[in-house]
Amino acid sequence: MTTYPVRTRRWTRAEYDRLIELGVFGPGDPVELLGGELIVSEPQGSAHYTAVGLVEDALRAAFGPGWVIRSQGPVALDDESEPEPDVAVVPGQRRDYSREHPARPVLVVEISESSLKLDRHRKGGRYARAGLDDYWILNLVESVLEIYRQPVAEPSAAYGFTYASRIVLGPDASAMPLAAPAASIPVRALLP
Repeated sequence: MTTYPVRTRRWTRAEYDRLIELGVFGPGDPVELLGGELIVSEPQGSAHYTAVGLVEDALRAAFGPGWVIRSQGPVALDDESEPEPDVAVVPGQRRDYSREHPARPVLVVEISESSLKLDRHRKGGRYARAGLDDYWILNLVESVLEIYRQPVAEPSAAYGFTYASRIVLGPDASAMPLAAPAASIPVRALLP
């Protein structure tokens, strides 16, 4: 009997969008495209869902008018990635994105419990590769905010990119988004 190596099929963002259009994936399906692979998202517990709302509220207050705070919405990151970060901040008004998903968020926040490794490495590598300057992980396991900045090429990292700067802030610290440097967001305000 002949054996064949396991092969996987990579997807483009256009193909993924077409699958959604055809109804293969519907609203609420826990799937996102990352580096050409379909990734099943982690289920949301109460703490995760509460944290999403708290982050939204804090960022809406910090950024003000002229910015859209999107929760769990697709981002057209590149030709093979359409992640759905827990929260993303994009310039403009909500209707600016009625025909296309935003491609250049100024800040992406992932809320992490069981997905911490995925968020740090695979998603972090994808966001760094796309040149996103401000990537935050609200780490619910340790009750800290991890801030990643300065994307750099790193051949050994996921997707060949990583962040040169990683700052970990505890509940008593405050964070300042790069795109809203006058804002000071207490980490405690983000934690459920």
